[in-house]
Amino acid sequence: MLERLNEAMDHIEDHLDETVDAAELARIAMTSEYHFRRMFSALAGIPLSEYVRRRRMTLAGAEVLAGERTLLDVAVRYGYSSGEAFARAFRAVHGVGPGEARRTGAALHSQPRMSFRLIVEGSSSMRYRVVEKDRFRLVGRGTRIPLVYEGMNPAIVEFVKSIGKETLGRWEERATGEPDGVLAVVSNHSAEDAEGTELDYFHGVVSETEVPGASEALDIEPGLWAVFESSGEFPLAVQYLWRDVYTQWFPSNPYRSRPGPSLSRTRVSEDGTYADAEVWIPVERAGD
Repeated sequence: MLERLNEAMDHIEDHLDETVDAAELARIAMTSEYHFRRMFSALAGIPLSEYVRRRRMTLAGAEVLAGERTLLDVAVRYGYSSGEAFARAFRAVHGVGPGEARRTGAALHSQPRMSFRLIVEGSSSMRYRVVEKDRFRLVGRGTRIPLVYEGMNPAIVEFVKSIGKETLGRWEERATGEPDGVLAVVSNHSAEDAEGTELDYFHGVVSETEVPGASEALDIEPGLWAVFESSGEFPLAVQYLWRDVYTQWFPSNPYRSRPGPSLSRTRVSEDGTYADAEVWIPVERAGD
């Protein structure tokens, strides 16, 4: 899988002065476009479209400073129909317009070319299982939150506090079926999740009956789920589990992610330093 991802990265480099087609990249990587975008974001830490934009502006910046082409020629070469559109994109990446950069020889930002490799540490194993589930219902409460890759997410902390420990305790008592316990649900993952992206967030339990204090419900469609378990320092162990799923498990197994909500259950120790986590990700067999 990583070899095919790197072939897709080569394709990006060969077509930075053209439209980069995500569907073609997915074909090269032999996966779906949705999974390719999710995989890329998890591995690179930025969405595919942002990486392409930064790489394109890195090469354009070098040509602007070289002074061998007019600014309009550089703009057209990298796919911009007007100097104004090019200048806006250039400034967004470099913090300065192309004309000023050329006049002053300003320092510009550079996005290095990326390639992927698998680092095998051998110090731990990932516990997982693949489960096929019928349709089930989640009941609880929802909100919108910004995506945070590392550290506590203040928006989630405040939202969970607003529900209250007593209410959460009653929810857990009424939970029926699997996954059990109180769950954190992201129901509208984009194919490209950038830091700060607004996501729909839901806190609740699996239940077919009414649950006190649960004012909303989510119906989850049937399908395959990959279920991962981890234990360790909170919250890093939970966040690293998400990272390891995309950097280690998917490249080594015949599955790919599919659109749908991701579910997680985290049980934190009394002192708040340790947690047992379980993550459910909707998947399908690669090639289906």
